[in-house]
Amino acid sequence: MTRKTLILLAMAGSAALLMGALGFQFLGEMPPCKLCYWQRYPHVAAVIAGLAALAGPGRVFPALGGLAAAATAGIGIYHTGVERGWWEGPTTCTSGPVSGLSADNLMNQIMNAPLVRCDEVPWELFTLSMASWNAVASLLLVAIWVGALRKS
Repeated sequence: MTRKTLILLAMAGSAALLMGALGFQFLGEMPPCKLCYWQRYPHVAAVIAGLAALAGPGRVFPALGGLAAAATAGIGIYHTGVERGWWEGPTTCTSGPVSGLSADNLMNQIMNAPLVRCDEVPWELFTLSMASWNAVASLLLVAIWVGALRKS
């Protein structure tokens, strides 16, 4: 495959993952959590890097596209760990211990809790959540970006 084809394929992959996320959000009525949003930003960066890479030769923008894909894969792996209880997620979107809180503090924590929690899985396929699938797909995109980088 040519450099241009690989870049277009990587860009299309990130765009497809973004469109899928938006489809789940707006058509499937599954609002994203904080970590879901974090996974989207690198995909946007990868598409922008791809557009810049198509504008001319060089290795910088394919490398940035690959780094963006790796970043969203990393966030997806982190989010998967939060969902599976392997580690704690951000305190702003996961449940935590309530011991040692007064009734007023507990009520404030409940009232200020986000509507969508990062440690709950709203959808899965073959036992993998959306965050897990994003990580898997994004790792494939990293490989495509690496191929484009080698052809640069």
